[in-house]
Order: sequence, then C-alpha cells, then structure tokens
Amino acid sequence: MTPSSADEPHPDVQAFLELYESIDTPSFDEVSAREAREMFDEMQVTEEPDIELESVEDRIIDGPHGDLSIRIYDPGTDGDDRPLLLYFHGGGWVIGTIDTHDGACRKLAADTGYPVVSVDYGLAPEHPFPEGLEDCYAALEWAADAADDLDADPEKLVVAGDSAGGNLAAGLSLLARDRGGPEIAYQLLIYPSTGKVTETEAYEENGEGYMLTKDDMAWFRGHLFESEIDQGNIYAMPQLAYDLSDLPPATVITAGFDPLRDDGANLVERLENEGVSVAHHHYDDMIHGFFNMISEPVNLDRAHEAHDDAVADLHSAFE
Repeated sequence: MTPSSADEPHPDVQAFLELYESIDTPSFDEVSAREAREMFDEMQVTEEPDIELESVEDRIIDGPHGDLSIRIYDPGTDGDDRPLLLYFHGGGWVIGTIDTHDGACRKLAADTGYPVVSVDYGLAPEHPFPEGLEDCYAALEWAADAADDLDADPEKLVVAGDSAGGNLAAGLSLLARDRGGPEIAYQLLIYPSTGKVTETEAYEENGEGYMLTKDDMAWFRGHLFESEIDQGNIYAMPQLAYDLSDLPPATVITAGFDPLRDDGANLVERLENEGVSVAHHHYDDMIHGFFNMISEPVNLDRAHEAHDDAVADLHSAFE
C-alpha cells in the first residue's frame, strides 16, 4: 500500500519551512553548481560537532578518477567483529560534502557502535554519471580490504545514504551483485531516488512548498546526466532493473511530504516481491531532508526517531 502524508506537516517542520521561506534563498535553477554548493554548505555545516567520538580521521584513498577523500568515524567500541558502515551523503549528486553530513555520520557511529566511513564522491557536473557511483564502488573495495585494520568485520559491510546518497547506495548494491564484487550485508536507504519519480502521485502532491521541488530535481538531473540515454541506466535508476533478487536486506525510510515518497515505497514493494527482506519506516508528517535535522537550529524529535529505527534495524540484522 502506498504510504500517505499526514493532514499537515509536523508543527516543527512548518516552523522550519516558514523560516526557510523567509530567508528568500534563490532556487537552485537560478544559480550555478558552485553557488549552490556554497549556499548548502552555509546552511548545513556547523562549527562545533554535537557528538564527540573516540576518533574522527580524514584520509585520502585511491579512486578511479584521482584522490578520493573519506572520513572515518570510530566510536571506540570493543571487538574486531563490528559491522562497517559506508555512508554516501545526499545533495542531488551536485551539492553536499562529508562536512554537510558530519552530524548524521557522528550520530550513526555513536548510536550503532559501528565505525562509519563517509565518502566524498565526485559531484556533477564536473563528475557526471557514472563517475560518482564508480567512486563509491572504489570505496566499497577499499572498505572490504581495510575492515580488519579498522577492527571491523569485512563480511558485515553496510551501505547507507540519504536522497542522492540513497540512490548511490542502492545502485552500488546492484552493481556489486552484478560484478561479483565485495559482498554487502545491509542497505540503509533514506528517502532514496531509485525509479521513475516524476510518474508518482507524491511528485505531483509534494513538488512545491516542501523544501525539495520539481524544479530542483530537474536541475539536479540536468547536471548528473551528460546524455539522455544515461537516465535509463539501471545503476542510475535501480528500479528499472529486471531483477532485484539476491540484493542485501534493507531499511527504507520515507517521508509523507516528500516528492520521493512513493518512489521509496515502490522500491520497498519491488524488493519484497523479489524476496529481499525490507523494513520500511514512514514518517507521514516529515519532509525530504529531515533525517539530518538533528541539531540546533533545526532539531526534530522525529529525526531522532528515524535514527533510532535505523539503528534498531541494523542491530537486529547483526545480532
């Protein structure tokens, strides 16, 4: 059954949307990719982290298109059999960095007790599809080799991401299956874009007024794809794949006032129909991007609930 939205967004979300509208920020289609990144960084990056961990280390690894930056978050938990979580940030494949999603990664590491590796994959249009996905695949191969050194279990690799990052995690799971690459044990997909988003009711219902708009999505896709034919690539849109069986079990998070709501629900249905175990958590009064709203000035209880649900699923998967 397709999830629905609440009668209206949560009061805290309404307050945030009113504040966002009052700032009179230009839409993405009015600025360049560089200007959009600067705007997004200004809104997302905080000076001091709310969560302290045992260690947070920036490294450079070899990528298919040059140096690839990663950030390793270690909560300091004991044991060498810990799962290792690879995180791919959202931002429409065009904006966002490991800095904009530092808070979410810190919280995931602290709450799960797992080391988290955040990947600064190449952004479009400088790095159009499939370059970002190829960066993520290189990070997966690195993680499989480096897990022992990180006191983690290479057989417990988790791929995770929000929005475009959720798309990359889902595409990576499909690509690793098809290539016979490193085995992924679990997927955490937070309001991912994986199918024909523009053909859903949620796209029409929520395409204006709830942070992520139709125009934004068109702007992102216009930067990601150099050729129209790439938009039919199954690793860019995993729901176009004929076969989604034998993929890792997954948690999928969706939001009621998100234009990607129904696309996420469609992915859940596809995976379930093809024998993949899926936990679906739907927050009917939330908007796209809420998973990152976990610290002041926008600190949503519902965002913390979503983190708790995701962490519970991961702990259950690796008991």
